[in-house]
Amino acid sequence: MRRLFPFQIVLFFCFLIFQSSLLISQDTIPTRILPDSTVIDTMAIDTMAIDTIVIRKTQDKIKHIPRGVNLTNPYISFNRTKPLKDKYRRFRIPSFWTTENTLGINVSEVAFVNWNAGGNNAVSGLGYLKFVRNYKFRYVQWDNNVELRYGLNAQEGRKLRKSEDVIRMSSNLGYRRDTISNWYYSVQLNFNTQFANGYKYPNRDEPISAFMAPGYLFFGAGTSYITRDQKFNLYLSPLTQKSTFVLDQYLADKGSFGVKKAVLDTDGNVITPGENHLLEFGFLITNNWTWDVAEHVQLKSRLNLYTDYLSSFGNIDVDWELNLKLRVNKYILTSIGAQIIYDDDILFDAVKNDDGVVIDPGVPRIQFKQLLNIGVAYEF
Repeated sequence: MRRLFPFQIVLFFCFLIFQSSLLISQDTIPTRILPDSTVIDTMAIDTMAIDTIVIRKTQDKIKHIPRGVNLTNPYISFNRTKPLKDKYRRFRIPSFWTTENTLGINVSEVAFVNWNAGGNNAVSGLGYLKFVRNYKFRYVQWDNNVELRYGLNAQEGRKLRKSEDVIRMSSNLGYRRDTISNWYYSVQLNFNTQFANGYKYPNRDEPISAFMAPGYLFFGAGTSYITRDQKFNLYLSPLTQKSTFVLDQYLADKGSFGVKKAVLDTDGNVITPGENHLLEFGFLITNNWTWDVAEHVQLKSRLNLYTDYLSSFGNIDVDWELNLKLRVNKYILTSIGAQIIYDDDILFDAVKNDDGVVIDPGVPRIQFKQLLNIGVAYEF
């Protein structure tokens, strides 16, 4: 028997491995698939024969068609397409300001013709404007509001009377230390007065109020808690200056709204005219809260509480206004509101002697007002 050398044994094993890999390996190049075709014609050109080959296209026919299948051509219809409610606005650079402009007119009327139960024909009208400008970016928030309202009432058998008269402005500037906090260091300015003279009807000879009589100005610093949706705003100010202006000299001489009244002689002549300004320093709390009761139903509350450190600490002046708004559509708005005011500087039921000299200035009382308005409101 012939003896094999080691290198021959190695070559033999390598040959076996190569042959086995050829047997078990897979060819990566797929085999060519011939199309389903047939030759239909043959013609000779010169010495060449060309066969015409037709490739048949095979397709399985649908045997069962469901009833819900629509085999007609699709089409687009806009018959049930609703128009856009709001006007299309082009893209604008984002702003950190939010604005609100509202113009409204409320009118109510009642008329009687041969009415057995009796009654007087009457017409009432109220117009109002509201402007809001709010700025918010990171650490700074600045809220500004202006509200103007004026209403008149005309009734058969009596002269025109005033039913509403408001001028109100407010501005609050706040700064916070980080963007996740709702607490701000704030500076706030509030001002309110009225447009025209006010009377205690039917007396029209002696006005009880007028433009800037009174006029109230609050200015102070403190802290504010403002939620992210800005529907709740609580302002606390331990350092607030309250200025009461009575620019009508007739009311100032009487000492209306807390100012120092005039000094008179025995004949009733003015020796020293009454002061037109009263300065107070105290603690102020204001709160503005908005609650969406339901769709198109909104409740708004505005509360001011103030007490003076110097003259009457603990005696709180209250001004609370509550309004419920029910929006019928984009333009028609119904509102039900009430307002309560208590100020110890506003006195009622003064007592005079036979000579017309005031012997009792009167006492402060709670003032209450209720309103029901239905009218047109346009926001722009």
